[in-house]
Amino acid sequence: MDIENLTSVTEFIFVGLSSQRKTQLLLFVAILLTYSLTIMGNLAVILLVWFDTRLQTPMYYFLMHLSGLEICYVTSTEPQMLAHLLAGNGVISYTRCVAQIFVALSLGAAECFLLGVMAYDRYLAICRPLLYPVAMDRWRQVHLASSCWATGFLFGAIYVGCTFRHSYCGPNRINHFMCELPVVLKLACDDTHVTQAIVFLMAGLVLIIPISVVLTSYAVILFSVLQIRFATGWRKAFSTCASHLMVVTVFYGTVISMYLIPRSTTFSDRDKNIALFYVVVTPFLNPIIYTLRNKDVHEAVARALRRGGFEPK
Repeated sequence: MDIENLTSVTEFIFVGLSSQRKTQLLLFVAILLTYSLTIMGNLAVILLVWFDTRLQTPMYYFLMHLSGLEICYVTSTEPQMLAHLLAGNGVISYTRCVAQIFVALSLGAAECFLLGVMAYDRYLAICRPLLYPVAMDRWRQVHLASSCWATGFLFGAIYVGCTFRHSYCGPNRINHFMCELPVVLKLACDDTHVTQAIVFLMAGLVLIIPISVVLTSYAVILFSVLQIRFATGWRKAFSTCASHLMVVTVFYGTVISMYLIPRSTTFSDRDKNIALFYVVVTPFLNPIIYTLRNKDVHEAVARALRRGGFEPK
């Protein structure tokens, strides 16, 4: 029994996104382009906030952390995807699989909490403008951001500890392109009902707490906005919240689909299709959503171009 309980699987084999060579190469080009643009877009946001004093406000401070999270997240997953697509097959060692799950879940949990903090920041800015400078001073910003990172890595460690306490001694073929906790857990040789319950409970906490903050914050914001009699006040309030609401809807929606909605025990393409969206598409869209109609960012870009010797029209 002791020997049987030892983990004998030394690597996992990914089915990947496609078995067709032409499709694999097309996906390689598309994901490489998306990955490059994601890194450049989020890095541009970080540099703008870091060097432009007019953007050094709580809202953009948290946005800078969100961009940093996105860069770390895509770098923990997409280079491996690209290598596997280029090679035509995907194999990952047991140790690297553990590391990938830990990093991806830690960063994902940190982003969940950070989006809640950003909603709370918007609530204070719009509904408590006189209290805002004190309630969201520099120390509070650092404290909230660092708490999101620390809590995320704590949850990631618990997730990994629960998942890999099981033995993996049988099948090692995964219908996925990365090590995803629910998919890997299906390969465990022993009973996983308790672990699945723990994962479900923790995923609920990671999602429900920030979502409750988001919904409460925006409910109060909506009530306050309805009291504004001037159209300019409406536009200003909604412009500061619309981008964040779009990001929250896309991010939370896909994560809930993966971790909280019940699914069959058999392998299907559903898991990897959902994962492809929040691994590749969402990090790519976030800097676009936040900057597309953001006047402050547009002006910061114009100032940066002028300092660089370019005069935007």
